[in-house]
Amino acid sequence: MKIGFIGLGIMGKPMAKNLLKNGYDLTVYDLVPAAVEEVAACGAKAAACIREAAEGMDVLMTMLPNSPQVKEVMLGAEGAAQWLQPGSVLIDMSSINPVASREIAAALAEKGVEMLDAPVSGGEPKAIDGTLAFMVGGKEAIFEAHKPLLKCMGASVTRVGEIGAGNVAKLCNQVVVAVNIAAVSEALMLGQKCGVSPEAVYQAIRGGLAGSTVMDAKAPMMLSGNFAPGFRIDLHIKDLNNVLDAAKSVDAPTPLASQVMEMMKILHHDGEGSSDHSALLKFYEKLAGEEVRA
Repeated sequence: MKIGFIGLGIMGKPMAKNLLKNGYDLTVYDLVPAAVEEVAACGAKAAACIREAAEGMDVLMTMLPNSPQVKEVMLGAEGAAQWLQPGSVLIDMSSINPVASREIAAALAEKGVEMLDAPVSGGEPKAIDGTLAFMVGGKEAIFEAHKPLLKCMGASVTRVGEIGAGNVAKLCNQVVVAVNIAAVSEALMLGQKCGVSPEAVYQAIRGGLAGSTVMDAKAPMMLSGNFAPGFRIDLHIKDLNNVLDAAKSVDAPTPLASQVMEMMKILHHDGEGSSDHSALLKFYEKLAGEEVRA
């Protein structure tokens, strides 16, 4: 199986490396030459353009920032759609608007190319160790045929429904993650303000009903003041924009997502857009006038 891979950012680069570890024939492309060179040093073929990453491939995988980038890479003037052969498959692992996924799939179908939308959750650490969670939309037969490929990069690979359903599930995931991080931040600040060590509060509640994967991933970062990006504030703003757009189109109430979105936008304007989304704690620190640390 010949695989093309476009998008070697924080997530895409380790994901591509995990495909190489599993012996796949991989050709990679990114706008940043250094990223291509790094993955090529691990055994991938380096593509100089989109055409070289797509032409003759059985599967093309994309891991890009948002809907406009995926649409441009696939359907633009130099887009991959014109180079993919009938019977090939696009697996888009980007987190984008479900409407865009369906538009791209419809355009590819006219050329005899199948598509799965397969966004992921888990951030950089799980991308590195190959334990991401994939939420997949598309035809069941196409999903089953390519599930082993996704399992090279993820511990959980779940088909949610038809095309676009994967990105619907990812939007739901991002609501839960955003609200959870905000709740953890609020709780740690409350504990400190009440004179109890926030580290002690975390250790006390993590084993109970309040405990979560999000808390265990983000509370230690907050308590150490480490906001190095695993998933940037600006990317979560992008996802919540897609949440709110999707919610508006179906008249779904999203008061919590809307509130956290406003908090993240304030952090963006404070220069924290490139910080990890655990930096939501800084919103509370700004209001309280003090830092939360272990």
